[in-house]
Amino acid sequence: MTGASGFVGGAVCRALSAAGHDVIGFGRRLAPSPGHLGAAAYRQWDLTGGPLADPPDADAVVHCAGTVSDWGPRREFFAVNVDGTSNALATWPGARFVHVSTASVYDPRRPTVMATEDQAPAGRYLNAYGESKAQAERVVLAAVTNRPAIVLRPHAVYGPGDTTLLPRVLAAVRGRRLPAVGDGRQPISLTSIGNLVQACSLAVCGAVDRGVFNVTDAAPVVLDDALRAILAARAITARPVYLPLAAVWPLATVVEGLYRLARSPRPPRLTRYAISHLAVERTLDITAAREALGYRPEPTSFTGAPGW
Repeated sequence: MTGASGFVGGAVCRALSAAGHDVIGFGRRLAPSPGHLGAAAYRQWDLTGGPLADPPDADAVVHCAGTVSDWGPRREFFAVNVDGTSNALATWPGARFVHVSTASVYDPRRPTVMATEDQAPAGRYLNAYGESKAQAERVVLAAVTNRPAIVLRPHAVYGPGDTTLLPRVLAAVRGRRLPAVGDGRQPISLTSIGNLVQACSLAVCGAVDRGVFNVTDAAPVVLDDALRAILAARAITARPVYLPLAAVWPLATVVEGLYRLARSPRPPRLTRYAISHLAVERTLDITAAREALGYRPEPTSFTGAPGW
């Protein structure tokens, strides 16, 4: 398991080790917090430095490691997400390879409407994250002719331990208002960490050992309903207030340009990437995962969110 010290990697480690599998997690950190990996062992490895010199034997590799952000130097994204993926593949050349990708490989400049897996990668991206993840998929899929490999594409992963989606929503609250873009009626596919863990387990242990699969909750939700549910779960007395996409998009473009001119290492609060994921429909077809992997996702739920 690469990226074991992170949100997704830790959850998959806990689940697979609890199911009785012999799991070794790898990550850049010295050591994750107690309990983060369950019963899994841990070794430090920066996969940008090349293939691991003394890898343990492995039947399967779940590759969760990656740089996940909508801002940063392009070289860093490609070093981790592309070169790092190549190094993980080279470290275990005979193992089944499960690559945790992202729905950011779909075209960010137009709505994603119940997209099937053949609609990505796209030819254009808003940032180096989407571009590098698309290239990483190409690297994995090029290896399929010589080894079993599966690509999973979740969208907006949330749940206990979430370091991105829920914190970002809550950080946007201003008094009794939560500014958002669009009209609130757009459907969105979300992916709970529990559903993503299920997909990873099926990809590791199932009969199907090749393919690309969207991975989301059981059905899309309406953005306004999701935002209100998040606020209610955290007992926050705020309501979503929607700003028109046509006005916000050019503003985000200008803000990004100013930050780049200033060579700011900090991301702007407003980016086109963040807007693109919630301002228009972003829904994925999960028929392939249901039929081929036996994927049985739970519906979207924020129960227990106060403790996340």
